[in-house]
Amino acid sequence: MTSIPSVGMLIYLLLGGVVAGILASAASFASLASYPLLLSVGVAPVYANVTNDAALIWNSLGAVFASGRELHGHWREVWTYGFFTVVGSIIGCFLLLAFPGKVFERIVPFFILIAGAMILISGKHQPDLTQQKPQWLKGLYIFLLVIVGGYAGYFGAASGIVILVLLTYLTDENFLVVNAIKNAVCGFTNLIALIIYSFTSKIYWWDAVPMAIGMFIGGYLGPIVLRHIPAKLIRWVIAFLALIQALIFFKQAYL
Repeated sequence: MTSIPSVGMLIYLLLGGVVAGILASAASFASLASYPLLLSVGVAPVYANVTNDAALIWNSLGAVFASGRELHGHWREVWTYGFFTVVGSIIGCFLLLAFPGKVFERIVPFFILIAGAMILISGKHQPDLTQQKPQWLKGLYIFLLVIVGGYAGYFGAASGIVILVLLTYLTDENFLVVNAIKNAVCGFTNLIALIIYSFTSKIYWWDAVPMAIGMFIGGYLGPIVLRHIPAKLIRWVIAFLALIQALIFFKQAYL
């Protein structure tokens, strides 16, 4: 959409942003609502991803405001893991701009499906606080954070799930704390992506702004909702939503 949206369209984008914000901060799945939302108002796939990044920053901000108790004493981890995902995000942004849109559309369903499976696998992980992880294993997880950061910059759909999985193995904290760290880390990757795209691509600001307001509200509500829902249920909901979205995107790309 290149013209100024109608009042009805602004409300549509705002409410969609609220839903996306809750999904992002509570279930690591903003893209289930935000990316299709932008496609539905006529934004092309690659530009929808770029515009989505502009709105997602406010989701992370809202989530961080609501996660003060979970993030207390964990900011060093946020900065450390955020650094590595940002490095990857910078690489991913330039990959998105270098490759054709069709390539972009065809790989997305598989990324999402893998991410959905990983969230269930991570639920079986039982942290052992009596012994330290081998340094080589920590190094592997850090390297994977860089890779996922690259994917987040390239597309981002379900990247929060993969970051959540890796942090589960890196931190040995409970699900609420890991999810809060994930929300902050994702905020850094989205911010860097937005800065790069502001100079190298096209952002549909009239669509991004109402979505951003909605995402801030949803981002704030997500961690509050999460405190009252069992972590196991959340993992199964995330996996189910990932399967649905992967099928939708597969149909759009291949059928």
